[in-house]
Amino acid sequence: MITVLFFAEIREVIGLDRIIIKKDRITVLQLKQYFESKYPLLSFEPFMTAINESFVTDEEMIKDQDTVAFIPPVSGG
Repeated sequence: MITVLFFAEIREVIGLDRIIIKKDRITVLQLKQYFESKYPLLSFEPFMTAINESFVTDEEMIKDQDTVAFIPPVSGG
């Protein structure tokens, strides 16, 4: 199982702050496509993706027991 954490606009569209899904050996891009097919209003731009608290690219493989987080951009001032 994979734990997926949502923040900001993504959390608002999905209506949850986390989901546990039964998928194994999928890429970040495939996970994004999975959620975009379930929630047509969802967009992962400009969110960054982290697996187990390390930032990754869309090509990164997600494995069983991983935690994936979609992190919104942060601005300072």
